[in-house]
Amino acid sequence: MAQQVQGVIARAKGAPVTIETIIVPDPGPGEAVVKVQACGVCHTDLHYREGGINDEFPFLLGHEAAGVVESVGEGVTEVAPGDYVILNWRAVCGQCRACLRGRPQYCFNTHNAKQKMTLTDGTELSPALGIGAFAEKTLVAAGQCTKVDPSASPAAAGLLGCGVMAGLGAAINTGEVGRGDSVAVIGCGGVGNAAVVGARLAGAAKIIAVDIDDKKLETARSLGATHTVNSRSTDAVEAVRELTGGFGADVVIDAVGRPETYEQAFYARDLAGTVVLVGVPTPEMRLDLPLLDVFGRGGSLKSSWYGDCLPSRDFPMLIDLYLQGRLDLDAFVTETIALADVEKAFERMHQGDVLRSVVVF
Repeated sequence: MAQQVQGVIARAKGAPVTIETIIVPDPGPGEAVVKVQACGVCHTDLHYREGGINDEFPFLLGHEAAGVVESVGEGVTEVAPGDYVILNWRAVCGQCRACLRGRPQYCFNTHNAKQKMTLTDGTELSPALGIGAFAEKTLVAAGQCTKVDPSASPAAAGLLGCGVMAGLGAAINTGEVGRGDSVAVIGCGGVGNAAVVGARLAGAAKIIAVDIDDKKLETARSLGATHTVNSRSTDAVEAVRELTGGFGADVVIDAVGRPETYEQAFYARDLAGTVVLVGVPTPEMRLDLPLLDVFGRGGSLKSSWYGDCLPSRDFPMLIDLYLQGRLDLDAFVTETIALADVEKAFERMHQGDVLRSVVVF
């Protein structure tokens, strides 16, 4: 039987979000209904509200979530009612050319629930990243549920569903940071600081955090950065080179996603080094680099999609590290808030003093 719950809705571009009653249908084949326990407020949700993703309003926002499976549809074997799960937006298909080549982390045919959640008047909702977890319950594809140890705090665990995984994975999976490497991270918001943590977990010897905000740099140092550079007052490329013997870092991660920060990353890396773009550009942005420099400096220029993660592999492993005290996910939870405070959390994003506000149900 369909259920009525409260959720955060973005009805129009730039308009403040509203709390409204939504209809969650019973799960169909391959689907699951999840009772959400916590959901982080990610910048991607703000992008949806601002029309920066697409114009398929109204949106049911929220996607960095953890909760408990309430019911499943026909044919679901991955999870069962009562399972504690982190929601992900990469439900791999197992059949596309990437999956068949043994690279499911690049699945080109990820899927969501086939049924739509609606408003009470029947208006269909577009769930953010196919999840829509700023709601007491949500309908997702069963493959979007990754079972993890239930001992983990929902507020912390849910952050692996997007931003923290993106940053950690940019360092560990995409950048392939190794023991003794030097790493520079440009942009120290939630994703960038997660990249700092990922570089530390991978055994990097030198981790250089770059930002224009001293408060963010202080946070980066507390999470494992060995050096910090305020690029508002210091040339970031020259500073990174100076800290790496004049050569540049082995891996440079751009967690901002602007042409100027990508250019910094490109020139701040060592010869044959790696640049990882994990910050998301906007459609109008363009990049102008001398092609001879691209050739002459060698190495790798990579983009990191969701930290190139495979949720079924990475989420349980990272939760284990969290429970062992080796991965401080709690440090990313700046505040816990109520569902009605999401709009205020968007405003706080612009102040630069939060890694994550987390809605706790």
